Amino acid sequence: MAGVIEICAGAGGQALGLERAGFEHELAIELNPDAHATLQKNRPHWKLAKPGDAANPAIWKPAEYSPDVLGDQIDLFAGGVPCPPFSIAGKRLGSADERDLFAWAVEQTPVIVPRAVLLENVRGLSTPRFAGYRQFVLDRFQEFGYCAEWRLIHASDFGVPQVRPRFVLIAMLPNYFQHFHWPEPSPTEPPTVGKVLRKLMGGEGWKGAEEWAANANSIAPTIVGGSTKHGGADLGPTGAKRAWAKLGVDAHGVADRAPLPDDKFEVGPRLTNEMVARIQGWDDENYQWKFVGKKTSTYRQIGNAFPPPVAEALGRAIRSAILRETLPAVRSPETGHDPIYRILRDRRDFVLTSELVEQAGLELSQADVLVHLGRLQKDFEIEEIETAHGIAYRLGAFRAFVGQGEHPRHAHFSPPSAR
Repeated sequence: MAGVIEICAGAGGQALGLERAGFEHELAIELNPDAHATLQKNRPHWKLAKPGDAANPAIWKPAEYSPDVLGDQIDLFAGGVPCPPFSIAGKRLGSADERDLFAWAVEQTPVIVPRAVLLENVRGLSTPRFAGYRQFVLDRFQEFGYCAEWRLIHASDFGVPQVRPRFVLIAMLPNYFQHFHWPEPSPTEPPTVGKVLRKLMGGEGWKGAEEWAANANSIAPTIVGGSTKHGGADLGPTGAKRAWAKLGVDAHGVADRAPLPDDKFEVGPRLTNEMVARIQGWDDENYQWKFVGKKTSTYRQIGNAFPPPVAEALGRAIRSAILRETLPAVRSPETGHDPIYRILRDRRDFVLTSELVEQAGLELSQADVLVHLGRLQKDFEIEEIETAHGIAYRLGAFRAFVGQGEHPRHAHFSPPSAR
């Protein structure tokens, strides 16, 4: 196989899973210097671009990985592009967020022409707020000659002791996509936090480790890596902290070591980074990994990662489809994306509100249509004019960064000397 190119590779959670699924990394790109150093420490034989923005041509040139240049076709173009633009915990700016790279990544498909594409993000991207954005992505893949599908994946379905929903996009050339089957969840329940961490929690001889492990008898809430714009390392917002407290974990920070023999706690001990990594899917058997950086940096690398077991399950499903090891799948067309976007997309001219109500065919009221239009205006230019029959709307340009030289994103990611 010709291998994988991975952008926004982070500390290597997705990369490790894909490697175990049988893919070889032709190139990995990561912005954060510590995460880059982590990749280099664990896989010195991988080709890594220098640390930098994946959309910067000075870091790498996607056209250099096309079949015409390589003489072969890249099997997989993958990435865990930045989550803050879509996170429910954030402002959900979508295409207006300077960190949004999802649309740009999609646009590299006809440049690299991979057999398959894997992009993952937070659950927030699956919500109604981004219905138009999702449909636009599907439309672009169709224009490129690819089939694409979204799916919400839960890490706990693949043996990871954590809730952690991730929204995954798979796209493939049609002759491979017909053989693609989403990976089936594990038939066994995921291990509890107590079972996974019992040995580590007692690593310094803490006398309460066994009792603690027995009470930590469910899976963890989602590990939150957070943003470099905010504070130090802790295990998430208020709701997550309450869930951690029920497991006997103080979620207000990360510990430097496991509890000592006679340590007492009001709520429970804090987790170390090694413990957090176990909950994220790394272990000493199948997913060994070492992290580079200080405590907060290491925590963020771990917390923002794609769990390796989930990446491996998806990677195996993709590889099987590329090798056509599976029978063709029977699937229904994707539904549930924004009906108002589709009407405006197909009409191309101005459409009255009353026409949008009539053509949506989903018993939408005029107020519902205005809600849809309000969402779309956050990611698309929406023109409107006053007519004798009321206000009419027309779909304009997509606001997201797709490589435009004059886009505001450049002011954020360019080095100070170039601004």
